Amino acid sequence: MNSPVEIPFDNIILLDRLSGTPVYLQIAHKMINAIQRGLLSNGARLPGTRALAETLDVHRKTVVAAYQELHAQGWIEMLPNKGTYITYKLQESGGKQLLINAEDLVSYPRAAGFSFDKSMLLDRPVSVSNVELEFTDGLPDVRLAPLDKLAKTYSGILRRKNSRKYLGYSHVEGNRFFREKLAAYLNNTRGLHINAENILTTRGVQMGIYLASALLIKRGDRVVVGDLSYYTANMIFQNAGANMISIPVDSQGISVEALRKLCETTPVRMLYLTPHHHYPTTVTLSAERRMELLSLSAKYGFIILEDDHDYDFHYNSSPVLPLASADRAGMVVYIGSFCKALAPGLRSGYMVAPANLIAELGKLRRIMDRQGDLMMEQALGEMLDDGEIQRHIKKAQKVYHQRRDLLSTQLDAQLGEYLTFKSPPGGLAFWTEWRKDINLMRVSKACLKQNLHLPQTLLFQTGKLSAVRLGFGNLNENEMTEAVLILKDILDKMH
Repeated sequence: MNSPVEIPFDNIILLDRLSGTPVYLQIAHKMINAIQRGLLSNGARLPGTRALAETLDVHRKTVVAAYQELHAQGWIEMLPNKGTYITYKLQESGGKQLLINAEDLVSYPRAAGFSFDKSMLLDRPVSVSNVELEFTDGLPDVRLAPLDKLAKTYSGILRRKNSRKYLGYSHVEGNRFFREKLAAYLNNTRGLHINAENILTTRGVQMGIYLASALLIKRGDRVVVGDLSYYTANMIFQNAGANMISIPVDSQGISVEALRKLCETTPVRMLYLTPHHHYPTTVTLSAERRMELLSLSAKYGFIILEDDHDYDFHYNSSPVLPLASADRAGMVVYIGSFCKALAPGLRSGYMVAPANLIAELGKLRRIMDRQGDLMMEQALGEMLDDGEIQRHIKKAQKVYHQRRDLLSTQLDAQLGEYLTFKSPPGGLAFWTEWRKDINLMRVSKACLKQNLHLPQTLLFQTGKLSAVRLGFGNLNENEMTEAVLILKDILDKMH
C-alpha cells in the first residue's frame, strides 16, 4: 500500500478560509475530487489526523470530522490500529495512476465530453446591460405592480391550514380556482365564452407558443407570419422544422389578400398573429380583416395562433375584440399573459382553446413543467376575484397613456428631423422609422457610452427599412425626457 508521505496533500487540498463552506467539508470534497480523478487510488493510505492537520494548518478535530464524512459516504475505511485507507476503486488507465494538476481539481470541465447538435436558429443577440436607463421592446414598469397586495395575498394563503394542497403534485391544467376566475375575467374583458376546461396555464406567452408549436406543427408544415414578425415566435417555429412564409403587413394589419392567394396554391398549417398591436409595428388588425381571416381559416383549415400579449392597454378607444371571441369553428388558439399587466418576472400566462385540445396540450405541459405554480395561481385568482388586478390595470393604463403622449410629444419636438412615427393606439411601444443615412448600430453603441441602453433587438435596419421599436412603459417622465435628450445629442453630433 502507498505511504501517505508520497501524496502531496498540501497541493490537493486547497482551502478557502473565506468560503461559506465549512473547512471539514472542503477537505472531504477535495479528497473525493482527487479520488474521482484518480490521484488517490484504491488502497492508498491516508495520513493520520494529527499529521494531516499539521500539513493543512487546521485543528485536528477538523480533520477528524472530514474523515468521518468520507467514511459515512463510503470513500474510506478506518481500521483500528492500522490506519485509514481509500476503499473506492476507480478504473485506471494502462495500470498507471492518473496524474492531474492541483488547479484542475477545483475546476469544472469547460466543454462536454460528448457530441450534441447546436442550433443556430436559437441564437439571438444578448441585450443585457447594467445601465439604469433603457428602452425596451414594450415592457411594463414593475414599480407600478401591486406587489404589496400580492405579497399579502400570497402570505395569507401560506398561513391557511389548507395551504398544503397547493404544495403537492397536481394532475390538472393549472389551479382550478384561478382558471375559473380567469375564465370569468376573459369573458368580461375579451368577449369570450369559455370555462375552466378551455384554459391551460403557462409560464408566459413564449411557453404557450412553444407548446402549440410542439403539438401542432410537424417538420415541413407551412407557418405564415407577418413581415415583420415577433422574432422569438419565428425561432420557435423554425426550431420545430416549419417552413416559414411571410406576408405583408400594412396599416390595417396583416394582408388578407396575400394570405388568400397563398392558400389557393399552398397548404398552410398555421397563421401566427399579434393582432391587437402587431409586433413590432404596433398596428391594429382591423375588425373587417379579423372576420375575413376566420372565414379563410375555416375554409382552408389552417390554425390561427393568436398572441394577445398586450390587450389590456389601449388608449384611443375600446379595443377590438380578439379573433377568439368570434371563432365558431374551433380554429383559434388564443395566448395571453399577465406579464405585461403585472410584471415580466411573474411568469403567469394562459392558453385558450377547445377543451379536447387543452387536454392534449396539458399532457405535453406536464412533462416539461408538471403543474405550474399552484400557490401563485391561487393568489392571482383571489386578486382577480376581489378586483385587485382589474383596478391595477385601470390605474396603470392611465399612467401609460400619459407616458405615451409625453413620448409622442418629445419625439416630435426633439427628434422630428431624424424619424417619423404614428402614436400607437395601445400597447407599450412606438414604431419609429428613421432616416436611412443613420447607422442604428452606431447610435446604439453611442447611447451605451452615455448610460442609455438601446438593445440591438429593437433595431430593424435593412436595405429597404430603417426602424426602431421604442418601448416607453418602463420609463417615468424624467427618465423618458433624459433618454430622448441623449438620443438627440448623439444624433446631432453624428449629423
